[in-house]
Amino acid sequence: MTWTPHATVAVIVEDDRGRFLMVEEISSGRIVFNQPAGHVEEGEPILDAVRRETLEETGWQVEPRHFLGVYTYKAPANGVTYYRFCYYAEAVQRRSTELDDGIIAAHWLDLDEIRQLGSKLRSPLVLRCIEDYRNGRRYPLDVVVDTQT
Repeated sequence: MTWTPHATVAVIVEDDRGRFLMVEEISSGRIVFNQPAGHVEEGEPILDAVRRETLEETGWQVEPRHFLGVYTYKAPANGVTYYRFCYYAEAVQRRSTELDDGIIAAHWLDLDEIRQLGSKLRSPLVLRCIEDYRNGRRYPLDVVVDTQT
């Protein structure tokens, strides 16, 4: 059996009121909340994946500003290991667009509202990434070398 980890991006977007852009979605038959996030497509520059996933899942055009880190998670539901490249991005403009299949809605939630979601968070990394951002974790975008750009 070949081990095939999944490369994903997750995007922290905070508005001027301290609320975070969150996605309400259906995963494995249950309603969960996550940052805008998804798989990096083959041949796709990672910052393009950040922009694309956020637009597809929320209707917001964003511009990446900082890299927060690589987070690993082995999902108990399917045994898949995910490598989550987490970024902070600024909201640029709301676009009128149809959201991806499985997406119920995009919401702006404050940190207390996100914490109260508890087991409705898609994974423990959702809150961990936000807390790392709130604690000042920030790296320049060029810390990730992407030869596809």
